[in-house]
Order: sequence, then C-alpha cells, then structure tokens
Amino acid sequence: MDVAVGIVAQRDNERAQTLAGSLVETLEREGATVVVDEATGEALEATTVPVAAMAGRDLVVSIGGDGTLLFTAREVGSTPILGINLGEVGFLNAVAPADAVDVVTALVTELEETGTVAGRELTRLRATGVGEDWTLEPALNEVVVHGPRRGNGGGATVGIRVDGQQYAESHADGVLVATPTGSTAYNLSEGGPLLHPAAETLVVTQMAATESMPPLVVEPDTELTLTVSDTDTAYVISDGRNRQRLEPPATVSVSLAAESVTLVGPRGNFFDALDKLE
Repeated sequence: MDVAVGIVAQRDNERAQTLAGSLVETLEREGATVVVDEATGEALEATTVPVAAMAGRDLVVSIGGDGTLLFTAREVGSTPILGINLGEVGFLNAVAPADAVDVVTALVTELEETGTVAGRELTRLRATGVGEDWTLEPALNEVVVHGPRRGNGGGATVGIRVDGQQYAESHADGVLVATPTGSTAYNLSEGGPLLHPAAETLVVTQMAATESMPPLVVEPDTELTLTVSDTDTAYVISDGRNRQRLEPPATVSVSLAAESVTLVGPRGNFFDALDKLE
C-alpha cells in the first residue's frame, strides 16, 4: 500500500519546520507519499498543498500546539490526525518531538501492513440558526453565543432550553456549549467543570450571568437551543474562529456534527496535562 501522509507545521515556528523536514525525509525514504502545508513548504523543499487538500489522505501529522491541531481538524475533517506537541499543555498533542519520527514511522508501517490505523473519535458540535439558512463549521472545543461584546453593558439575555425545557434565562456575557475536549479551554476559564476525555457528555456554561445556574452536563444527543434577546447584535462562534452575526431575537440550535475528529497514536495523560494548566 502506498501510504499518503500530510504534514502541517505551526506557522513561523522553526522547531516545527525542522521536525517537518525530518519527517518528510524519513517517510519518503520509507516509500510514503508526503505533502506539507503551503507555509511550511516555503521553508522546505517538499511538495505543498493547501491543508484542506489533505482531507482523505491516510494520515495527517500536526506539529505545534493544540491550536495547530484545531486548525488542522477543521480543514481535514475525519482524516486520521496525529498531534506532535510543541506547546505547553498538549491535551490533544500526545507525542513529544523526540519521539515523533519513531511514532510516525510506526503508524505508516501499520498502514502499509493493514490498510488502517486505530484511533479515537472526538465529538464535534454544529451550530445552526433556527429558521435561518446558516450553519457554522463544526467545533471541536465549543460553540459560544454572546452579546455584542464582553463586560459591562455588552451582554444579552440568553435563554437555554434542554430538550424543549427551559433550564436558565439571564442577562449574561454569553453561554457556551463545550465538548469533553473543550472542557479544558474556554469552558474552564468561565468556571465550567472538567470533563474526562472518555466521557460521552457535553457541558453548558453561562458566562458572567446575573442570575446564574450551575453548569449543566448533558448527553451528547440532547437537543440544545440558545435564544438571544435584549440586544441589537449578538454572535455565535465556533472554536473561536468561525463567526455568525445574529440579529436578535434569534435562536441557535447546537447539536452533534455528523463527522467527528479521529486522533491516532499514543494517548496523552489527561491528569499530567492538567498539572500544566495555569
């Protein structure tokens, strides 16, 4: 089997580019077909493609922090991803740079011999306008609905319905719905609970609500709707990147995306990573 590998290295990171070069050299010597992202290609003599064009390859390697892996996942969908950690924490990137060549080579060998590689599925969320014709790109971490800005005078009234039943309604900076992967990110900074990566749950957390309810942990297939009012403008944001402007009153449905993200390779130690949080 001719294994096709894509490599995405963190922008403007010399360590990431150097490691990408080592992987390209090693994998091509092993007979794999390797491409790198366009930014990395400017520093290496390697075949380049847009990251989105790596979708459908046998393996994509993300070199950098969790942000690089989030970007890669948005572009390649369910294509198997291996994360190499150059960041401080690394909940998603489990492989240390010193181990990268050995781990990637072993995965390519497994693909050559079996045609597949074992991985774990990470849930993603989809935000859709109720009664409107828009859907945001899926979120691996969280979907956030908030007013025109954070802080005094910038919030909105946001109502939360769970399977059609009202859970909370309050003036707030906003409300977020997070996956277990995203529970350690924005959700945690807003006082939400940590979810173990293996938990099949979501968490709904209010942000600086005047009449707050505790964060609510729900099953993944729960019907969640967030209704925004008492403001001229609001926004719904997927993973801090993809944004949709709302004209309240407006209602947003948050549900599981059809495609999950597939992480392959060694699993990181969740509790070790927690020790690195500030």
